[in-house]
Amino acid sequence: MDAFVEKLVDGLNEELECETVFSIPLGNGHSIPVFESVVVTWIIIVALIVISKLLVRNLTIDHVSKKQLALESGIGFLRNFFEDALGEHGVRYMPYLMTVILYIGVANVIGLFGFKPPTKDMNVTIALSLMSIILIEYAGIYKKGVKGWIKGFAQPVAIVAPINVLEIFIRPLSLCMRLFGNVLGAFVVMELIKLCIPVGVPTVFSLYFDIFDGLIQAYVFVFLTSLFINEATE
Repeated sequence: MDAFVEKLVDGLNEELECETVFSIPLGNGHSIPVFESVVVTWIIIVALIVISKLLVRNLTIDHVSKKQLALESGIGFLRNFFEDALGEHGVRYMPYLMTVILYIGVANVIGLFGFKPPTKDMNVTIALSLMSIILIEYAGIYKKGVKGWIKGFAQPVAIVAPINVLEIFIRPLSLCMRLFGNVLGAFVVMELIKLCIPVGVPTVFSLYFDIFDGLIQAYVFVFLTSLFINEATE
């Protein structure tokens, strides 16, 4: 058992280690390291741009192709989802949330193509969470004004103001650890399955964690962000 725990810890460290692909020299012996998660993110950005360009080519009003129907159905589904979750005053933030769900979804399943998912780097999940919480607080300020936003911390009664202020820091931490913790949990579960049933079954569960669970995490992240925006703009 000790050998298995040691192997599990070593494998987890290797799985979460973010390697430096190259460094950008700044002079005087200093440089900026560019990590694997950043390079893979660039690859995802380029891939999404290319795919988007291909999908929106030759769009028509008459004689709509199956490709266009599928694209319009997907966009319509996302719009309906975010309109319900964001509420009337949060629709203006829909493009950002659509971008985030596409990025996280692709980032979580890109391991199937031999790349290490960027979401295995806590720096990435922290950045995504901070971006979301900044947007959430901005939405509240935009809707209520600075004075109304500050007064909102004292609702429903002034005594809960410290708790409401603390939520500003708790929310990004929650979003970050939920997304990052999923990686840890999936790895540990997969190692336990391999220990108990080394043949056949691990492949099925690997597909589950790489595809279904990864997409679910993308959904949960943007769904919670949408709810927080709705709450901030009420």
